[in-house]
Amino acid sequence: GFRTPESKRDKMKNLVADKIEVLGALAIKTRRVLKGHGNKVLCMDWCKDKRRLVSSSQDGKVIVWDGFTLSKENGISVPCTWVMACAYAPTGCAVACGGLDNKCSKAVAMHTNYVSGCTFTNSDNQILTSSGDGSCALWDVESGQLLQSFHGHTADVLSLDLAPSETGNTFVSGGCDKKANVWDMRSGQNIQSFESHVSDINCVKYYPSGDAFASASDDATCRFYDLRADREVAVYQKDSVIFGASTVDFSLSGRLLFAGYNDYTINVWDVLKGTRSSILFGHENRVSRVRVSPDGTALCSASWDHTLRIWA
Repeated sequence: GFRTPESKRDKMKNLVADKIEVLGALAIKTRRVLKGHGNKVLCMDWCKDKRRLVSSSQDGKVIVWDGFTLSKENGISVPCTWVMACAYAPTGCAVACGGLDNKCSKAVAMHTNYVSGCTFTNSDNQILTSSGDGSCALWDVESGQLLQSFHGHTADVLSLDLAPSETGNTFVSGGCDKKANVWDMRSGQNIQSFESHVSDINCVKYYPSGDAFASASDDATCRFYDLRADREVAVYQKDSVIFGASTVDFSLSGRLLFAGYNDYTINVWDVLKGTRSSILFGHENRVSRVRVSPDGTALCSASWDHTLRIWA
């Protein structure tokens, strides 16, 4: 397993929680549909208040939503279409976004190609970005100054994810060179590299404990890597799944892996068994992003069908 030593009682509680979660996957359905974008929704992120969320779209708009009332709290027009990345700051007081204009508009960060992903570190003061220029970068938000750059990919970087621990100084990135790289934020060094996909890696996401991560690829598989063992330990695939996987996220306990695909579906995988627990239908185009809410009670998906869906 991927858990730290625990008492018998804790083990039983976790087993019961896991069982409830796996059974619950069969009952997940759409509870709300958020409509307001005029084109493909490319990214979304939850606020830590568990209620608000932000989305970005090819229509050049960034929208802040109230997930309970479905109302739009704020709409921001960005001076470029294809706003491919957006993220909430930890305090909920700011959002960042980036896209085809090569910059991340909260940190005034500049790459030499499109910004594919962005995430705040554990404060509102620093932001990590990934780019089509093959690099990742750490920026100071106020000054826009480059603090650290990360070079090691040989093609576009499509995704990045920060390690979940408060003191975490590592992040993982994935891209068109079929590699997933783990980086030390302080030194800029590539400390681990994994290369078992046979096509572009569209998304990487840490396991809740921080000891492992999952990846989603155009090769129609999702893969699970154990960082301590330094190797791939599971592949999530079926003969009937032939379309690329575009996005992944874990349930709060880490027992389920939600994966969005180019055939408009979301597959729910049992992380430990490697089997598919259920399929979520509803979107009418490619699923571009899935994100579990901070309290684990809901899943939000963004799609090229111009909508977001909240599942529970």
